This record gives sequence, structure tokens and C-alpha cells, in this order.
Amino acid sequence: MKIGSESHKELFCRSFMESHQPMDPEQLMWPKLEDSELERLQQIPFWEEALNTELEAGAKIDAYLPMISDPLLRDAVALMGEEEAAHGKLFRYMIEHYDIKVSGHPPAAPPANIEQAFIDFGYGECLDAFLGFGLFKIARQSKFLPEPMFNIFDRLLQDETRHIVFFVNWVAYLQASRGRGSALFRSAHSVWYYVRAVQRLLGVVDRSSEQNGNGFSATEASVFLEGFSVDQLVSTCLQENARRMSIFDDELLKPQLLPVLARAALSATKLFPKRRPHDTNQNLVTVEHNKN
Repeated sequence: MKIGSESHKELFCRSFMESHQPMDPEQLMWPKLEDSELERLQQIPFWEEALNTELEAGAKIDAYLPMISDPLLRDAVALMGEEEAAHGKLFRYMIEHYDIKVSGHPPAAPPANIEQAFIDFGYGECLDAFLGFGLFKIARQSKFLPEPMFNIFDRLLQDETRHIVFFVNWVAYLQASRGRGSALFRSAHSVWYYVRAVQRLLGVVDRSSEQNGNGFSATEASVFLEGFSVDQLVSTCLQENARRMSIFDDELLKPQLLPVLARAALSATKLFPKRRPHDTNQNLVTVEHNKN
């Protein structure tokens, strides 16, 4: 199948829309938490950041929709906006339901260059999801929170996986329609936007640290990272990414750069002595801040 063709557009739009599963946050099976579990949930510092990220995503999509002339593409992107809004409602409901303290800092307004903002958002989702896949699996294995909570968060990750597959196909389709569909250009384009995504991620970590001085510490992170080295974390991210991507049609594009870089990093770690898990946990705290 030719990237940028009508059949390509039909495939990535239809597969995205047909896999939609409506979600009402108030109807989900929210568990009653023990005091220690509730405290652990409340101490995680990034819930407000997650809420604002979803609200900002919805606003960017709403602003971008009038720029899309193709009816099928517009319907698919509109559905993505609806799902981001549902995710925002989920985080808001969870924050209220479990009395999680937030600062009330409002989400940022969409920037003037809305197409670039939408593309930034898409690459940011790709980065967040790749890291989130691994951290989610590790946290679940460690029983950091009750299993019903992970069932709810897994619904979010399923949607995010669908979003990033739709996004990488959409952006490749867009580039091809503008005469810039070569593999070399797409790779350079991805590198540029992933650099921007990493810069945004570091900004999120800084904000979480400033706003939550007594929040999620290295000790808390070690609850589910105990015994995991950097290479084990990267391996888990790769395994979970491959598992989640395997359900999609083989003809659809999937994010490639992050897995390639992760495999290269994994190979590089074999050249150095193994670090103690305790030391590794200290270095992984900033990564965990951006889960979700």
C-alpha cells in the first residue's frame, strides 16, 4: 500500500474510528482504597499535569478541526478530540473522587500555529506512551496500586496506542500530500519533533518538582522499580510497545524511531558494568514523573 494514497487514508481512519470504545468515567469500577493505597495515589505529583495535558489536547484538536477539509480525516480527528475530552473527565473525576490535591493551575491556551501544536502533541503522545508502556507494566507487576486501578488506566493506554498509530499515519499522509513523503524526510521530521517532545517532557518534570516539593520521592518510586535496572526498564518498554502494536494491521505505520533508539541504548548498556538497583531507582524518578 502506498503511503499517502486514498487506500492508506481509508485504512488508518477507518481502523481508528471502528476501534472506538465509549467511556463514561463515572461508570467505571473505581475501587475503595485502603489508607496506605490512597496516600500512595495522592502523593503521585503528575495528576494535575495529566489532566491539563488532556484538556490542552482537546483544545488543540478543536482549534485544528476547521483547517481539515477532508471529511473522513476531519471525522477521525474529531473522534480523537472526543476521546481526549473523555480522558480529561476521567482525570478530573479521579482527582475529586480520591481527594487528590491540585493547585488549580489552568491549562494553557492553544498557540497561534495550531498545526505545529497538533503535531507537537502527537509526537509528545508517542514519547509519553512508549515510556508509559514500560512503567505501567512494572507498576502493575509490583501491585503499586490495586488491580482495578490498573484496569482503568489500561483503558487509557489502549486509547493512547490507537492515537499514536493514527497520528504517525496521518502525519505521513500529510507529508506525502505535500510532496515530502520520502523516508529520509519523514525520519528527519520525526527526529526534529521528538527533540521538541523531550524538551517538553523535561519541562513537565521541572514543574512537577517545583509544585510537589514533598511529593513522589525516590523511596516511593522504588516501591515498583526495586530490582529493575535501566536496561530492564528499556527492555520492558520495548516488549510492551511491541505487544500493544501487534494488534494493528500490518500495513499501518507504527512509531519506529523510539524503539530503534531504545534498542541501541540497550545494546550500549551491555558495554558498561551493571549498576545497583538502588542507584538506578534514584535516576529513574524523573522518568516516572511523566507517566501518563
